[in-house]
Amino acid sequence: MFRPLSVFWGWRFSRAKRRNRFISFISVASILGIAIGVSALILGLSAMNGFERELDNRILSVIPHGQLTAAKQPVSDWASIVSKLEAEPGVVAVAPFVSLEGLLSRGANLKAVRIQGVDPNLEAKVSHLAPYLGGASLKVLTPGARDLILGKTIAEKLGLKVGDKVSLLLPAVGGDGFASPKRYTFTLQAILNLGGQLDSVLGYTHLADAQQLLGLADTVSGFHVRVDDVLAADKITMYAAMGLPVGFYVSSWMESQGNVYHDIQLVRTLMIVVLLLVMAVASFNIVSTLVMAVNEKKGDIAILKTMGAGPWQIRGAFIVQGLLNGVTGVLLGALLGVLLATRLSEIVGAIERLTGHRFLNPDIYFIDFIPTEFHWADLWLVTGSALALIFIATLYPAWRAGKLLPRQLLGEA
Repeated sequence: MFRPLSVFWGWRFSRAKRRNRFISFISVASILGIAIGVSALILGLSAMNGFERELDNRILSVIPHGQLTAAKQPVSDWASIVSKLEAEPGVVAVAPFVSLEGLLSRGANLKAVRIQGVDPNLEAKVSHLAPYLGGASLKVLTPGARDLILGKTIAEKLGLKVGDKVSLLLPAVGGDGFASPKRYTFTLQAILNLGGQLDSVLGYTHLADAQQLLGLADTVSGFHVRVDDVLAADKITMYAAMGLPVGFYVSSWMESQGNVYHDIQLVRTLMIVVLLLVMAVASFNIVSTLVMAVNEKKGDIAILKTMGAGPWQIRGAFIVQGLLNGVTGVLLGALLGVLLATRLSEIVGAIERLTGHRFLNPDIYFIDFIPTEFHWADLWLVTGSALALIFIATLYPAWRAGKLLPRQLLGEA
């Protein structure tokens, strides 16, 4: 079978028994360094992919992409405004809401909350809560029944379970001008379990009940908006609001959760830069290995040149030798990285159970576990970058080997 001489010689050089064991040690160290760098970068990118997926599937599927809050509340004839907003380009769905701010009370436990009064049928088009309600849906909220859906953290702090009664204290201005709370009894119908920070802030009741408690008749506080491009939610919501007959304050998910998205992108960029530098350092260990290999193979180089080998054939042989070491490290790192990336959540969960330490506190972060999602494109990016660095690292020693003259080599030998 035909093999280019450079490839054949490089293969033989890499398999030959070395007289200097330190060269073998440096070679193994470079292979391990490349493998660790490749696996760490694949693992890190998979974790960032997982955070982006959870941001999209959990946060952006539950909270509105945009929100319009009436500048002069309340808003009447809200059905016509919903129709106008849904006709705007980029708007997928719109739902009215009424906001209730007060205290939930059960026994000696109190929790400040902001509860959204929503229409279950319209809100279901904007916020996809059903997967996180334990088999329930927004339709458990019935008008006039004073039903509640609360986040898991709120329910735990108040010691609530489905079916329990809880009191909602709302401020009311008395005849003397002082605020005195009014108490209303609600029934917990479902618990929202997103597994993160939103479990401590989200609560829902039926739109009709919220309107009745605030004396709003058939008026609303504003509208939740879902758009087809979440990264353009600000622009789409703003343009949609400009065509309405009344004034609104416009906000989007970028104000409340945009820092999470930007943090993910920043960490991804920094991680790529740092780990590429780690791989570069490991790759340039190959320089040391090949320089020492050239010194060790001076006699072989002299014999090959006297037999007619050209400078580029000698250079090609040492490039192949360096690439063989590098490819070995890249393949080991890719295999280890893929195996760890596909099992990262389970591995971190097992470590948390063994140590009793939680890596992500749900009161601080938007999720309480380390997510992962492996992409083949990341594998090709990482391995391609590593191989490019390895190839660059082989050029100087190979060029130096090609410039050596037989009479110099034989004289030294």
